[in-house]
Parts: sequence; structure tokens; C-alpha cells
Amino acid sequence: MSGIILTPYDGAILGPIAKVLGYLMEGIFFVLDKIGIPNVGLSIILFTIVIYLLLMPLTIKQQKFSKLSAKMNPELQAIQAKYKNRKDNDSMIKMNEETKAVYKKYGVSPSGSCLQLVIQLPILWALYRVIYNFPAYVPNVKAVFSTLVDKLVTADGASAFLQTFKNASQYAKQFSSSSFVAGSDYMKNTFIDVLNKASSAEWMSLKTEFPSLATDVQNTYDTLSRFNNFLGLNIANSPSYIIKDAFQSGSYLLVVGALMIPILAALTQFLNVKLMPQPTNNGSTGNEQADAMAASMKSMNMMMPIMSAIFCFTLPTGMGIYW
Repeated sequence: MSGIILTPYDGAILGPIAKVLGYLMEGIFFVLDKIGIPNVGLSIILFTIVIYLLLMPLTIKQQKFSKLSAKMNPELQAIQAKYKNRKDNDSMIKMNEETKAVYKKYGVSPSGSCLQLVIQLPILWALYRVIYNFPAYVPNVKAVFSTLVDKLVTADGASAFLQTFKNASQYAKQFSSSSFVAGSDYMKNTFIDVLNKASSAEWMSLKTEFPSLATDVQNTYDTLSRFNNFLGLNIANSPSYIIKDAFQSGSYLLVVGALMIPILAALTQFLNVKLMPQPTNNGSTGNEQADAMAASMKSMNMMMPIMSAIFCFTLPTGMGIYW
């Protein structure tokens, strides 16, 4: 493993995309650092804006196809109803020909926006990888961990203790790898992977467990907190954790801020669904498959905002900002 980066996603398809996006994130954070506002939350916002501006041509094409689909659907449904009970080969050929004629009339391909989705989905999943493992792609953030981790890898019991952290289980293979040798870059990178996702309580437990490193732990935590602070929220923590911690400490204003993340995620998802052109479908079309698809789409449109809120309530706040 490289000593420059940690454990970036190494998938055959998403890995290279995430690496390119990582360079973009690194550049944005570098500029913010140079002008005196090194902030992960702001980096994520600017990063997301840049990506969506780059994807704008594809988004416009997809929106145009959705609008044309809303116009085409009544004609397509009429063709399907016309041949509903005619299953012979000649009828099927004629139905396909009439269907193709409708697509030709509106100047779109039957595959619609499939190409746009094929291009966009890997990029969006790669974005998730970059944001979720920020230090792996932004050396300036990784450097914050270095002083502490250089000492931690030589401390007795450090590896075993870090494996008790809630998110350490996802790095189990790294802890059991033959490359996980005391003092190695692989060991250091694994420690940073775990610490990057550690909660505030886990950072404090690290001070208690290793009192000789208390100053280094506190300095690292304070710097990361400054980087991760977004409108008073630590974006490394999930809204659910922030709310629980806020009630314990009496910082009730943080409860409002934490709740706004999943609420805004659900609201923007709801608005996105409403702004999308919807198929024209006044009651039953007489076509069981079309009716089933319409019902399924309606259910999905209702569930997506709810799922967005749930995900953003349990995932780190940084992911909620991106969402």
C-alpha cells in the first residue's frame, strides 16, 4: 500500500473514478486551506456543486427525456391496449413497429436516458467513497493524524483497543492482513481509517486508555473538530449521535441543527420527485403491466424521501450534507 494515501476504494470500476474525484476534492480543500478556511463541510458543498455542474449536460438530457416520456406514455399505452389480447407473431411485430414510430416521432431512443444513468451512477457512487473516506484522498487531512498515529503504532495494546471502536469491524481484514506489521505504513493507514470514523466518545476513551498520549490525542481531535465543524455540527458524527450527545451535555441547540440534516435531505428529495415530469395516467390504463409500473413508481416516490431521512440520520453528517 502507498504511504501517501490510506485505503481508497480499489474497485475495478469505481476505484479509478474515485481516485480522479479525490484529486478534485484535494484541490478544493487545498484552496480553502490557503485562504484560511480549511473546512471539510464547505469542501463537500463546493465539491458537489462542481460535480453537478459537470454533469449538467447529462442531467438536461435526462430531464428532456422525462418530459417527452410524459407526452409519449398515453400513445404507448394506447398501442399496448390495442394489442392487449393479440399475442400472435404478426400482432407483436405490428405493435413493435407502432411503438418504434412513436419514439421516432418524438426523436428519442427506446433506451431513453439509460446511457446518462450508466454514466452518472458510477460517478455518484464514487463520490460517496471519496466523502466517506476523506483522509484517503486529501493528504492535508491525513497529515493531521500523523503525529498521534506515529506514536500510537508503538504503544502496547493500541491495535486491540482500536478494534473495539464501533466502525473498526469494517477494517477487520486490514487488522488481520500479513501487511499489518508494527510500525508499517499499512498499520498507520489502518489506524487512521479507524480514527477517521471514531466518535467523540471514542476519542476521549483513547485519552483515558493512553494517558501518555493525551496531549497528542487532544491536539489531533481539536484540529479535526475545527476541520469538521459545520454550523456547530461535527460532520464526522451522525445526527443520531449528535442528538444523543447534545441531550447528555444540555446543548439543545445542536439537536435542532442535527435534525435539520435528515429533514432537509427528505425535503429536497421530495421536491426533486415533485419536479420530475410524471407519466400521464388518469386511473387504470387497462394495461396491467403499465398500471403495476405506475403503482410501483408512486410507492417509490413516497418512500425515497423517507429513506433519505433515515440514511442521513444514521450516516455521518458529512454524507447528509452531500445528500
